[in-house]
Amino acid sequence: MPLFAATDLTCLRGERLVFQDLSFAVEAGGALVLLGPNGSGKSSLLRMMAGLLRPFSGIMSWDGAPVSADPDSHRSRVHYVGHLDAVKPVLSARENLAFWASMGGASDPSGAAMAALERLGVPHIADVPGRYLSAGQKRRLNLARILAAPAPLWLLDEPSVALDRAGIGQLEAAIADHRRGGGIVVVSTHAEIAIPGAATLHMDDFAAGDPRHDTDEHNTEDQDFES
Repeated sequence: MPLFAATDLTCLRGERLVFQDLSFAVEAGGALVLLGPNGSGKSSLLRMMAGLLRPFSGIMSWDGAPVSADPDSHRSRVHYVGHLDAVKPVLSARENLAFWASMGGASDPSGAAMAALERLGVPHIADVPGRYLSAGQKRRLNLARILAAPAPLWLLDEPSVALDRAGIGQLEAAIADHRRGGGIVVVSTHAEIAIPGAATLHMDDFAAGDPRHDTDEHNTEDQDFES
């Protein structure tokens, strides 16, 4: 039985039918890559997977049980990283990350924060306030959240944006380690990210209605969520 699956999902945003009859299934240790142009519903699907957006119809399940039966438990198993970097400008990188690690249940939030920064190659920014970080450093800090506290399901929306080749390599290694431990990763991307054995979901295959640009995908990312 797939660990994370959905059947016949339909997404309605306002009066626009974004996608319909979308199904997927991912086993433990698996990965799913969402492909398609802006407006095809990649971000909407990720937010739906994270419990931030309810499907108009269809069912999502975890280990055979409907996610809707216990949405709080589902949110507790999710790390979601959206387009915007959730970095408080007055806090240092370590303080930002320790906050998220504490929210995720880490027993030693500060230690977990430093370990995550080291894993992504930026331990030197630990004491730098968020306002002084570059776009690439903010992105690595945001991605470090998925390493600072455990969660089986990673939902990553364009995670390679603002990363250099070294940063992308570190992200690829983190994803591979997570999968080896039985974790699941769902990624939307326009860039080349090496995720061996990943299944692909072409969002255009589930398009419905007017194919205009989905502005909701990029204007509502301030709902960034982390459990």
